[in-house]
Amino acid sequence: MTESEQQIAFFNWCRVMSGSDARLGTIFAVPNGGYRSKATGGRMKSEGLKAGVWDIFIPVQMGQHCGMWIEMKAGKNKLTSGQIAFRESVGDAYLWFVAYSWDEAVEATCRYLGIASGIN
Repeated sequence: MTESEQQIAFFNWCRVMSGSDARLGTIFAVPNGGYRSKATGGRMKSEGLKAGVWDIFIPVQMGQHCGMWIEMKAGKNKLTSGQIAFRESVGDAYLWFVAYSWDEAVEATCRYLGIASGIN
């Protein structure tokens, strides 16, 4: 599966499971990647889009963490220097996880929120 397909599968799981835990319905994606025209890219940058921001955010405080960021990667892809810089600048107030599949993202989300995944 591509990174996009993995992320779609993750959000499909969130939608299905949000009936049993409403916090899953608050999780959102940041549209940083993908092809767009130069005009659209310029407009989005003017609207506040920033390179290096991670793919998925869970806006739920759990213990010492104000939320959780997830970066989806496919194959042997690694964090970019911009993604590393973003994580370092935002810091330890958030939990950070790099997922190479939708089910890794689900398991990390469930560990963070203290819930069962329901995918086994």
